[in-house]
Amino acid sequence: MSDSSSSAPLVEMRGIFKHFGEGPTRVDALTDITMKVNAGEVVGLLGPSGSGKSTLLHVIGAIVEPNQGWMRLDGDVVYDNRWLTSDLRRLRLDKIGFIFQYHNLLPFLDAVDNVAIVLDLAGWRRKDAREKASELLEYLQVGHRRDAMPAQLSGGEAQRVAIARALANKPRIILADEPTASLDSERGTIVMDLLRKLAVEQRAATIVVTHDDKILGRLDKIVRLRDGRMETSEAPAAAAMTR
Repeated sequence: MSDSSSSAPLVEMRGIFKHFGEGPTRVDALTDITMKVNAGEVVGLLGPSGSGKSTLLHVIGAIVEPNQGWMRLDGDVVYDNRWLTSDLRRLRLDKIGFIFQYHNLLPFLDAVDNVAIVLDLAGWRRKDAREKASELLEYLQVGHRRDAMPAQLSGGEAQRVAIARALANKPRIILADEPTASLDSERGTIVMDLLRKLAVEQRAATIVVTHDDKILGRLDKIVRLRDGRMETSEAPAAAAMTR
């Protein structure tokens, strides 16, 4: 496991609240969430459906705005009862890589262009973007499929291309929402091994929403949520004993 105890947190939240709706239809999705994730650390978010895992991931990713609280990402306070960052799109592009259960590759672009498009949006020259995308695909051992369209890729190949896309801009924070749910056990293990390797090598804070018991041993810490509240924060060994 990574030795990240001495690192400054890349993700730090205090007293985060989020609700949807008002009055009798109000749903409290997150209640008083306080947590830290360090560089090189892989943290799992576990809990039943509706416990707030994906909402928490979307708050960290600056997709969903909290109603209250404080949040710092990669050394910058980005939320203090309101967004302090005017350009959330640039924040996401510069600091955050998203990996989802379904790869969400653009069907009209081949593998290399599905990765390069992130760099295109960041202002890279077209040639440089494609070269960097090719390097990432090679690193993730799917370079031989660089010219394949998404429909021609296996599930594991498509997920690796999606990971390459998420990593294209060298994000400090990687957010993965059920990244192994659509894969078989072997491919799911490969994906988690890659995420662990990337977290350590790139010193990224990685947060994974999962229901997959098989990947517990690849996590540094497990945060359990229930009804929008943090129940426990524990090591994987302790979590395995309570399953």
